[in-house]
Amino acid sequence: MPGLTLPTLPTADVRAHNSENSCYVTIGAKVFDVTSFVSDHPGGGELILEYGGKDVEHILKDEASHFHSESAYEILDDCLIGFVANGEVLEGAVQSSKPGEILPLLPSKQGKQELEKLDSNGKVVYAATGISSAEDLSKPTDAQTDYKVHKFLDLDKPLFMQIWNGGFKKEFYLEQVHRPRHYMKGDSAPLFGNFLEPLSKTPWWVVPMVWMPPVVYGTLYGTSFVGVQQGLGYWFFGLFFWTIIEYVLHRFLFHLDGYLPDNRVGITLHFILHGIHHYLPMDKYRLVMPPTLFAALAAPFWKFAHTIISWNYYGAVVAYCGGVFGYICYDLTHYFLHHRNLPAWYKSLKKYHLAHHFADYQNGFGVTSRFWDRVFGTELDMGPPKVVKSS
Repeated sequence: MPGLTLPTLPTADVRAHNSENSCYVTIGAKVFDVTSFVSDHPGGGELILEYGGKDVEHILKDEASHFHSESAYEILDDCLIGFVANGEVLEGAVQSSKPGEILPLLPSKQGKQELEKLDSNGKVVYAATGISSAEDLSKPTDAQTDYKVHKFLDLDKPLFMQIWNGGFKKEFYLEQVHRPRHYMKGDSAPLFGNFLEPLSKTPWWVVPMVWMPPVVYGTLYGTSFVGVQQGLGYWFFGLFFWTIIEYVLHRFLFHLDGYLPDNRVGITLHFILHGIHHYLPMDKYRLVMPPTLFAALAAPFWKFAHTIISWNYYGAVVAYCGGVFGYICYDLTHYFLHHRNLPAWYKSLKKYHLAHHFADYQNGFGVTSRFWDRVFGTELDMGPPKVVKSS
């Protein structure tokens, strides 16, 4: 069929071919180069040039003007050079269940690559993650089949030693760890497989239970020295500063892909810090940060807060508490985005964050807000996929 080998021509380009040196006409989506026929037309070449770059379907069927025999259509078939995608035809193709029969186009190189990303149901499969939607994050993974196909990790065996002893190259590791899996034999896949296993799991409620009391105490303690008004100012400064820390940590520590050492120490640390979350994004016990890990990461910021606010020790304490409260909000928000039905505003944020997991993990680093993504140009494109697949 010609539609499988002939190109698609822009409408403006077709309309520009309206002279005796180069004359195109169309019938529906088909484009014909009738330049060589202009001088041979029985009724005179000017009749063809009158419709140069235009559709001639109506005039060919107008018996009052001139009756065209089957031979005329045969001549046109020999002049077929491609197809034109006008608005009406494109709209019809998009709405149709068989767009290929309306608009039989030759895919471009990029188009072919996009088509290859479609699964058997016609959904886009994102190359970076191997899945197509947020719903796919919760589809159970058959551990044995997954291991045979990808030769990465066996979900039924402790993951830590597999990472440590796997001998994975960085490129292969990053490709696989960002292809989400979902463990089907319990709440969490085994990480250590020994007495350390319980220490690797953290229910969401542990975060406010452990950290809210010191935040409240530290805030009241510091405010008692600087006053309520100044205390609120320091506290909200710390809360705002947390949003920057959240973005920087997520982008440059948790996703240090380009700077990740290509050895098992770097790869294992990456997996423990954040890789396991992208590998098993719906594991509800490895979604929030264990208190020991947060304490280790937060300790340097105590000194940092007192360096930034060096003129007032108690103001720095209050600001630090505001920052820790921001962390609490971040971890709870992160958990709820994965595991709770949320109000309308949060649903938009949930869609945004889950797209970070299933579509583009190299953008969309904000969890509680898109603000810093917009500032630094890493905001996710949330538009619908512009790919149509014929059935």
